[in-house]
Amino acid sequence: MKTINYLAGYPAQIQQQANELYTSGKLTSYLLQKYPQQHQVQSDKALYSYISELKQQYLRNSPPLSQVRYDSKLNVIQQALGMHTFQSRQQGNKLKAHNSIQIAALFKQAPAEFLRMIVVHELAHFKEKDHNKAFYQLCLHMEPAYHQFELDTRLWLLSRQQQI
Repeated sequence: MKTINYLAGYPAQIQQQANELYTSGKLTSYLLQKYPQQHQVQSDKALYSYISELKQQYLRNSPPLSQVRYDSKLNVIQQALGMHTFQSRQQGNKLKAHNSIQIAALFKQAPAEFLRMIVVHELAHFKEKDHNKAFYQLCLHMEPAYHQFELDTRLWLLSRQQQI
């Protein structure tokens, strides 16, 4: 089953429904009907501004963002939709934190909900480094439809694979 690539952790029923949409060629039209418009965040500067607004709204006390960019080298095949890196550096007697977020460049063409899901996921790593219960609770706090958007993002990736 082709859907295993992106939906391996989902129940068999969801995988079966996705596979039926995929094999019938209706997956792309299903997603276009549900998410008709792509977002307007096209530059690294706009992405930085977008992420900063979400961070300010939900994670005011977290360390500042150092760098944000779209990355054409992120490999979506290896499940890397976005990446958060954190480095601590000692400068004199102070400890400086460096937080950067990279989003796979193919998400420039994605619906706004998918970009938001990825950004929320990466921002949640500011407070929770592991994918544990607290991490997903924080994701749901920032985006109540997080899990639905994550599933639909995986379906969108599958539909893009079908179009190639």
